[in-house]
Amino acid sequence: MELLSVDLEREIGYVFHDRGLFEEALTHASYANESGRQGCNERLEFLGDAVLELVVSQMLYLSSPNMDEGGLSKARSHVVRETTLASWARAIRLPILIKIGRGLEGQGGRHNPSILADAMEAVFGAVFLDGGYSSARDVIMRLVSRNNGNLDRDEEGKDAKSLLQERLQAHGEPPPAYRLIRRTGPDHAASFEVEATAADGRVLSAGSGNSIKTAEFRAARKALELFKDKGE
Repeated sequence: MELLSVDLEREIGYVFHDRGLFEEALTHASYANESGRQGCNERLEFLGDAVLELVVSQMLYLSSPNMDEGGLSKARSHVVRETTLASWARAIRLPILIKIGRGLEGQGGRHNPSILADAMEAVFGAVFLDGGYSSARDVIMRLVSRNNGNLDRDEEGKDAKSLLQERLQAHGEPPPAYRLIRRTGPDHAASFEVEATAADGRVLSAGSGNSIKTAEFRAARKALELFKDKGE
């Protein structure tokens, strides 16, 4: 189990100083009740939910200067919803480590989306208490980056690149192309800047991120915002 814990820390890019917080984040109330433990992850889930909303709000505010309050709220709700968090939990193999009661185990509770989402938020809360806001922000940003597009989808789940392609095709134009124009920083903290271009060569927009795919999504979203501002 300890090796699995190390793997999880590697996945989220954070090593806990207080192992007790880590263990608490992975302990469901059903297990605590059956084993006589006093602590479970419900309080950490409450805290992690607030931290997640703040981090995502900050990310959207900074990366989408032309998006209005309604758009920001819709984009944030897509990230903080249960299905997104559960998918993050599966991606980092969190289900293997969650401690749940025997009854829930028999009902497949280890793979229940609600339980996974709650545990994911509890991990964020534990990181926040253990390492502060910047550490929690880095963990969340890492997960967003690995699951490209979670900040770049509309309320129907369509990502920005797909929406931009649909918008161009609706006007009889081919899909856009994406071109890497700049890479800066060391390998462990690289930043990429990408341009989205139309078939005729005109630059639609540019976006940056800590991966090429993230930069592409942001370039697409910015292009959509520019079209909206122009009333196109």
